[in-house]
Amino acid sequence: MATLARLQGRSAVIRNQYYYRNSVVNQFRKKENDAAIKIQSWFRGCKVRAYIRYLYKKVTIIQKWWRSYLGRQQYQLMVKVAYYTMKMNLYNTMAVRIQRRWRGYRIRKYCFNYYYLKEYLKAVSETNDVIREALEEFAEMKEKEERKADLEREEKKRDYQARKMHYLLSTKQIPGVYNSPFRREPDPWELQLQKAKPLTHRKPNIKQKCSINLSSWLECTRSRSFPQSEILPPINRKQCQGPFRDLSEVLQQRYKPLEPTLRVAEPISELKEAREAFRREELVLNIHENVFLPFSTYHKNKEKYRPSVHSSSKYGAASYGHQHFRDENPQKWVNSKCYVLMLLT
Repeated sequence: MATLARLQGRSAVIRNQYYYRNSVVNQFRKKENDAAIKIQSWFRGCKVRAYIRYLYKKVTIIQKWWRSYLGRQQYQLMVKVAYYTMKMNLYNTMAVRIQRRWRGYRIRKYCFNYYYLKEYLKAVSETNDVIREALEEFAEMKEKEERKADLEREEKKRDYQARKMHYLLSTKQIPGVYNSPFRREPDPWELQLQKAKPLTHRKPNIKQKCSINLSSWLECTRSRSFPQSEILPPINRKQCQGPFRDLSEVLQQRYKPLEPTLRVAEPISELKEAREAFRREELVLNIHENVFLPFSTYHKNKEKYRPSVHSSSKYGAASYGHQHFRDENPQKWVNSKCYVLMLLT
C-alpha cells in the first residue's frame, strides 16, 4: 500500500515527465525526419547528376563521331575541288601553250614571211590594176550612156517644145518669129518647127454619171474622194494653140491621189519586228569567250584573259582554210625543205 501511495504521490511528476519526454521525442523525430529527407535528396541528386554526366558523355561521343564524319566529307570535297582545279589549270596552261605555238608558227610562216608577202603584194597590185582598168572602162561606159540618155531627153524636150510652138511656123504670106527677113539664114528653131508635127490634145474620158461608193469615199481610195457634181459635156470647138499645159496634166495635178503619212504607211508591228530582227542578229553574232573553267580561282589574281585573234579581231575571223593546221602546203614554201635538210645535215 505504501508503494501504491508513493506512486500516486508521484503520478503528477510522472505525468509531467511523460509529456516532456513525448515532446522531446517528437522534436527529435522531426529533426531525424528532416535529416533523412536531406540525405535522401542529396543521394537522389547525386544519382541524377551522375546519370546526366553519363548522358553528356554519350552525347559528346556521338557528336564527336558525327563531326568527324562531316569533317572527312568536307575534306574529301576540298581535295576533289583542288584536284579538278589543278587539272583545269593544267589544261588551260596546255591550251595556252598550243595557241602560242600555233600563233608563232602562223606568224613566222604567213605574216612575216618576206618573200611570201612580196609575192602577195605583187599579186594584189596586179589585181588592183586590172580591177581599176575595168572600173575605169565601166565608168566611161556609164558616162557615155548617161550622156546619150541626156541627149535623148534634151532631143525629146526640144521636139515636144517644137510641137507646142508649131503655131509659130512661117507661112508663105507671113514669116514666123524665128524666120526674120533681115537674116541671111533662118534660125535652127525654124527648121525644128518644120520637122515637128503639131501637138494635139487628147480628149479626157469624162463620164456622164458620177457614181460614188460610200466605202471608197470614206477610205479615200479614189482619185476624187469627195462628191462631185456632174461634169458638163465638152464643147466642140477648136483647141487653143500656144504654150498651154495639157489637160490631163492639169487634171492629174488637181486631183492628186492620197499620200499617206509615215504612221499610216508603216505597219503597226514595225517596232516589234525590228526588235525581233535585232535579237536574231545578236544571237547570230554572240560568241562565247569566257575562261576555260568559270569556277576556277587560278585567274582571279592573274592578268585578264585575252581571247584569240580568230574571234576577237575587228576585221572578222582569220581565214585559216579548211585543212588542219599541221598540214603543209608546198606551193607556199620559200625554199625546198628537202634542200634545207640536206644543207643542215
